[in-house]
Amino acid sequence: MSPRNPIKGKTIIAAILFLALSLGSAQVMPQGQSKVAEQLAQVFKYYTELEFDKGLEVAGGLLTRDDLEGRDSIAIYAVMSMLTYSKGKVHMDQSYEYLEKMASIGPCELHLPYEFWPQQLRDRWYSIAKKRGALVCPSDGNQDIKTIAIMEFDNYSVGKYQEELGFITKGLADFFETDFAAISDLKVVERDKIDFILKEIEMSQSGMVSAASAVQVGKLLGAQLMVFGSITQLDSRDTRMLIKVVKVETSEIIATVTKEGRPEYFKMQKELVKDLVAKLDITLNKETAKFIDETGTESNDAATMYSKGLYYMDQYDYKQAYEFFKQAYEKDNTFAEAKRKMDIYRPLAS
Repeated sequence: MSPRNPIKGKTIIAAILFLALSLGSAQVMPQGQSKVAEQLAQVFKYYTELEFDKGLEVAGGLLTRDDLEGRDSIAIYAVMSMLTYSKGKVHMDQSYEYLEKMASIGPCELHLPYEFWPQQLRDRWYSIAKKRGALVCPSDGNQDIKTIAIMEFDNYSVGKYQEELGFITKGLADFFETDFAAISDLKVVERDKIDFILKEIEMSQSGMVSAASAVQVGKLLGAQLMVFGSITQLDSRDTRMLIKVVKVETSEIIATVTKEGRPEYFKMQKELVKDLVAKLDITLNKETAKFIDETGTESNDAATMYSKGLYYMDQYDYKQAYEFFKQAYEKDNTFAEAKRKMDIYRPLAS
């Protein structure tokens, strides 16, 4: 694989180095800032080796520098929060305090939350940002970029397929999010941010979210477009997937695409992404089209394991999440997203 995004598809250690480097200009980064980036990469290496206290010691030392900018401090506190959280429940309050420090510097200084945070930290950040009125940060002023939110898919299958495909709906939404995030004309709302809002307004307790209610969530999150999907399987040979795009401002359906055929769920997903992009008059360059083709997996078994990992990740059951991400990667060792999440949750699995 050769993903376009410099974070997607690499090890999580490389991801943190890219994060640190992104604090300044890639071409003219001051020597001091480059040193911070190198040390943050070392801190993350300590995380992967379960040497949490060593990592905290190095990160704490970085905070004493007198040449730090606000973005530098946010990146350092982000890693310290994760390391402290990893030490166990008795350290959770301290971990949350680092998030508060980040918010006091500026909740919109960088795009947050970071992908390498475990799910509970991400949810806590949403709570902190919401209290500060920063759950949605100001856009960069580019009117050509549309914000899109992708809802978890509905499962309208019958019989045993209703249960068997129960996890797949979460994975399908995640894959759509990954593919749409690679398109420069779109800004994708994080899946877990949508879940956070749903829980906040207690719609998720019933297990059913109406399209009208979901559109209201889209408005709260600054989305202009909402994607709704469904999967229906009646027997071992026939599957139907349907995708609708709703314009949040007017609640009108502006695009619909569908696929029917053999139950090759994630092959169908890729085809639907391309069909939908065409319906939305978005042109994919060769690099982005190649990225979309290469992400994900064609193995239904690997996709199912990955989807189960997402479920347990959302439940903060990191041991189970890691085991399923690991199984997904073992079934398809080109499955970059499974490898990335393995790297995130392996230190937390114990």
